[in-house]
Amino acid sequence: MAEDDRPPEWAVDIDVKLAYQERLIGDLNALVRGFAEQLDEMKRELNQLKEALVSPAAPLGGANEPPPHY
Repeated sequence: MAEDDRPPEWAVDIDVKLAYQERLIGDLNALVRGFAEQLDEMKRELNQLKEALVSPAAPLGGANEPPPHY
């Protein structure tokens, strides 16, 4: 390949930076999605706790189960 056919060095630098930024955006997107899933789960748990405080007749988890030693 002739030297004239190669892209200029600044164009190569831009391509490298773009590839890095695309990967970084993908990584950050995955991180944000994970946080959103955790937040959704915590909201569900908070709502369960609020409901349990309002109506203690609705037990959380295995409150009606016998202890493991039975």
